[in-house]
Amino acid sequence: MIRDFPLPDLGEGLTESEIVAWRVAVGDRVELNQIVADIETAKAVVELPSPFAGVITALHAAEGETIDVGAPLFSCDTGEPAGEADAAAPVAAPTPSAAAGADGAGAADEAAPADAREAAPGPNLVGYGARDEGGPKRRTRREAALAAELVPEVPAASIAEAAPTVLEPAVGTERPRSTPPVRKLARDLGLELEAIAGTGPRGLITRDDVERAAAATGAAAPGAAADDAGAQPLATAAARPAETRIPIKGVRKHTAAAMVRSAFTAPHVTEFLTIDVTETMELVRGLREDRTFAAHRVTPLAVVAKALCIAARRTPEVNARWDEDAQEIVQYAGVNLGIAAATERGLVVPNIPGADGLTLLELADAITALAETARSGRTSPASLTGGTISITNIGVFGIDAGTPILNPGEAAILAMGAVRRQPWEHRGEIALREVMTLSLSFDHRLVDGQQGSQFLADVGVILREPGRALTMV
Repeated sequence: MIRDFPLPDLGEGLTESEIVAWRVAVGDRVELNQIVADIETAKAVVELPSPFAGVITALHAAEGETIDVGAPLFSCDTGEPAGEADAAAPVAAPTPSAAAGADGAGAADEAAPADAREAAPGPNLVGYGARDEGGPKRRTRREAALAAELVPEVPAASIAEAAPTVLEPAVGTERPRSTPPVRKLARDLGLELEAIAGTGPRGLITRDDVERAAAATGAAAPGAAADDAGAQPLATAAARPAETRIPIKGVRKHTAAAMVRSAFTAPHVTEFLTIDVTETMELVRGLREDRTFAAHRVTPLAVVAKALCIAARRTPEVNARWDEDAQEIVQYAGVNLGIAAATERGLVVPNIPGADGLTLLELADAITALAETARSGRTSPASLTGGTISITNIGVFGIDAGTPILNPGEAAILAMGAVRRQPWEHRGEIALREVMTLSLSFDHRLVDGQQGSQFLADVGVILREPGRALTMV
């Protein structure tokens, strides 16, 4: 039988996702839990496995297209006999035993009532996160009938007068499939996508489809006025520069929402400290030159991260969160250290669990692995949640200081600036030293000025004299 697989909520409360790449094509045979597509969520690119084995019969979305959670993603012929019980729940994913036996349903499955099987949750597939007992389901006939009442019918006379590409909207259908630029073009021309037939793959509405529909209805193209001999003067037409529109989606959309929520929820305070980090830089260079540590990539960021973990033990208020519902301040026993990483897809902040229990070398290795995973776009959703305090390294861009915005749910974030060689007072004399500015933003509901200042000062002491860390642990 043919089974439709709807796009699931991958454990992040998503409403939509973008198809980054298909790993299969129509006609391919897939096995249970075989990766079929790369899906871009609001936080990361996730590999999506198939919940059953069989032959792919249809791909319902093109690469680069954004679809809603619950909408059909692909169809698969599982080879199972199509019965009335199976038809009653075409969206439900097969149980592990049914997926393993692709030749037919088991005797117990045949005997199970249709209502019980329809109510049973699907398997918790690899990479799907927690099972959602109330996930999206296919619309019922009653819902489709209600949608039919809400969608106005197009008079038959208007259909006869329209061009062949203009069709009556199908009752109860999903939103027409198209890309964001095509939808914008249709809006600019005053056209409804529901009235346009798509000629692209699997009914995708293309730019040519919209332009043909516009020509048939006499709609003026956005640039038509500029081509008219009696149009406005060229100077006026050229006054506005050309622009590029980029859809707000994926990581950028999630980051924007998170930053707005953080900025207007937590009262931010930012403090700055400029310190001499010459000894820290000498420590880093010494470890890099020592063949004993050749397998480890120790960086100034790793040393700052270690200093932060030590300082957080002395000032636990910075490693906490505000529980609005319970009206409590929750202080964490350990540090899950978030590291802000700039990627081609936008800013992500994966974290290192239990960072306070790692040695400097282990922390350096964890940061290296985290950065490589983030750059490749394979950061898992799980590693993007659960952070308790964060670091952002703005120094790699040549920036000295800034006012970082808190990662939502955290009490503090530390920004490390660029290390610059400059004149500095050292042992009563002026000498060229390596200097860095630290910027600490914290939530003033959880962290008082004295506590934030003490934490920042402790980090500064360790970076100024790394040996001082031995007196703090």
